[in-house]
Amino acid sequence: MYYYKYNNFVFISKKEHKNFSPISENEVKKHSGELYALNKLNPLNSRRSYLVSSHNNLFLDDENLNLIQNNNDSSHNGLPNWLLEKIKYKKVISINTQYPNWEDVLYAHYPDKWKVNVVGLGDVGGTLITGLRLLGHDCIKSIGIFDKDINKMNRWNYEINQILFPDPKLELPDIIPLNEEQLFDCDMFVFCVSVGVPRIGDEKEDVRLIQFKGNSKIIKYYAQKARENNFKGIFAVVSDPVDMLCKSAFIESNKDSNGNLDFRGLASDQIKGYGLGVMNARAAFYAKINTETSIYLNEGRAFGPHGEGLVIADSIENYNHKNSLYLTEKAKTANLDIRATGFKPYIAPALSSGSLSIISTIKSEWHYSSNFMGGIFMGSRNRQFQNTTEFETYNFKNELLERIKSTYDYLVKTKI
Repeated sequence: MYYYKYNNFVFISKKEHKNFSPISENEVKKHSGELYALNKLNPLNSRRSYLVSSHNNLFLDDENLNLIQNNNDSSHNGLPNWLLEKIKYKKVISINTQYPNWEDVLYAHYPDKWKVNVVGLGDVGGTLITGLRLLGHDCIKSIGIFDKDINKMNRWNYEINQILFPDPKLELPDIIPLNEEQLFDCDMFVFCVSVGVPRIGDEKEDVRLIQFKGNSKIIKYYAQKARENNFKGIFAVVSDPVDMLCKSAFIESNKDSNGNLDFRGLASDQIKGYGLGVMNARAAFYAKINTETSIYLNEGRAFGPHGEGLVIADSIENYNHKNSLYLTEKAKTANLDIRATGFKPYIAPALSSGSLSIISTIKSEWHYSSNFMGGIFMGSRNRQFQNTTEFETYNFKNELLERIKSTYDYLVKTKI
């Protein structure tokens, strides 16, 4: 193991680095702040950073589902006890130095109250900003809004700014109409634009994939804008299909003027997709109906995309395959049940996947969102931890692990 100091930051590495000043192991052991574990992997398939949650993912040769697995290996990979203690107390962050902007992780800082800018004021966007204003008063400074349709901007400016609690001392975040030049002056940019949503009666089995062609063109534009503005915040994707659009944003923002990848745009850990929250909520809705599945409310977990490939586990500890498949199917097709009533299903997604999950992200609380794992974006439970992401890790039962692997492989094979 090699130990280094760089601008008051302390690094550990399995490989020697000539650009940093070496220090002794004792100096590292005494360091009370975070340690940064240096990796050097292809950015196309690996994150810029993540919290090292166990000895299993300290120095990875490649990233995949190992980011959310905890194998309880008693050998601890031969790591010294002092380092295992620092991992236990969340003091070790992995950094991939192959990203040109890897040093941004060291200096990243978010304020107590965030500026959140939302583009796209359709059904989902309008409902989402309503939730943010009502529920985000203690963590959101302002909510910027933008839409190509100026009438939508004016409407939501009037409507949402006129929502007020009876107690005048309780300040709500202001709704601020923006122009395009102001969109990336924020801590979180939220993409809610959606085109090609089928009318009631015209939908196919999974309407999300229908939207990808149109939405991917629009997100390409904003991803390149994020690059041009050297955006350092979180690029949040709420539009469908969430996971595929996250990948599009990552690829398109990292192309130079000749269309070549240079990874000087949005880092993989800056992009988060918000679609799994409502799938968890839908699974919970159906779990309440049947006593055999009610265990989900306390022990259940959701994994994968917002749509085909979804994995619902009725219990992470006492996994029941049959009940889990039942809840998965109910959650996956719930949108069709709602469409059968004659209405588009957007309220629960906008609030469960959008407003509530975004607020949890800002507050560093556990929530469901899609994050970069080995070249694809996949949903799981995680939280924003200081300047990076902490994944909840599991010792999966075999049947559940096979389902999650199948979903992971499906996402890897999905073409963008």
